Amino acid sequence: MLVFAVETSCDETSVCIIGNNKKIYSHITYSQEEHKKFGGVVPELASRAHLQIIQKISKNALIEADIDIDDIDIFCSTCGPGLIGGLLVGSTFAKSLAIGSNKPFVPINHLEGHLLSTTFNNKVEFPYISFLLTGGHTQIYLIKSVNNYILLGETLDDAVGEAFDKVAKLLKMSYPGGPEIENKAKLGNKSAFKLPHPLHKNKNLNFSFSGIKTAINLIVCKQKNIDEKFISDIAASFQETISKIIESKILFTLDYLKKRKINISQISLVGGVAANQFIYEKAKKISHDHKCSIIMPPKYMLSDNSAMIGWACIQKYLINEFSNLYFKANPRLTIKDNL
Repeated sequence: MLVFAVETSCDETSVCIIGNNKKIYSHITYSQEEHKKFGGVVPELASRAHLQIIQKISKNALIEADIDIDDIDIFCSTCGPGLIGGLLVGSTFAKSLAIGSNKPFVPINHLEGHLLSTTFNNKVEFPYISFLLTGGHTQIYLIKSVNNYILLGETLDDAVGEAFDKVAKLLKMSYPGGPEIENKAKLGNKSAFKLPHPLHKNKNLNFSFSGIKTAINLIVCKQKNIDEKFISDIAASFQETISKIIESKILFTLDYLKKRKINISQISLVGGVAANQFIYEKAKKISHDHKCSIIMPPKYMLSDNSAMIGWACIQKYLINEFSNLYFKANPRLTIKDNL
């Protein structure tokens, strides 16, 4: 079974041809450069950029895979959540290909794509916990099986990836901010600045990151000499604070499940922020101390990509064959919404 997958929920235009044998025949992702000068994604520019590149990389994907469009069995695309312009470009394009080929079209939830990405290269043991750490979402899920996800906690304001980008912008770093902050933090003193740890006393499973950004903004505004040492120290302190927040949520989640006699042995980290090696090592240590292992998807499935969308499509289609050409793109789509 061959799946042609499209991902255009934000500022990556991505297409993938993937088989149910886990073979990726081609996977092309174009990262838009248009947004760097703005320090964040401009929705209108993003949708225009998707329109300009999607046909070209789709043709290249077919050539690279040495596959004819008629050989594709299923077409799918991200239909939410995300920026509505991008979602419409990707879903309309994939639906058109499905109609032209007289093949099924399967709408895919972007969040579910992330959650199921770990099952591509790991032998998972249900149930397990998944920490979704992206630019648009920060959530904790109990994964009981494919199509069975329970939301345990989420951010009350900014997503963790959004916090990285906003702090990077305050420090005059380029977009996206995550890799920049991680590199600068290697040279900084993580104890240089004491930053707030929102909701720490609440001991619940929700997150809050806007207060950290505000605290750093106040520090930056008061600083007369913003040199490399200052930037590295702020970056290190910020990264340390984020890692401590994630560590505390891992502990709270394990305690929450233990009280309900739900045993898990695996903790999944997915999304772009999971690529941060410092955060990964901290999470790995605390999980190991509690007899749990950290599992992650391949690196190319961490940030927004079409391979995870295609893989999610395969798993969902094998369970319940369905096609829905009339599904409308939904920028606020949640895991609970029926696809």
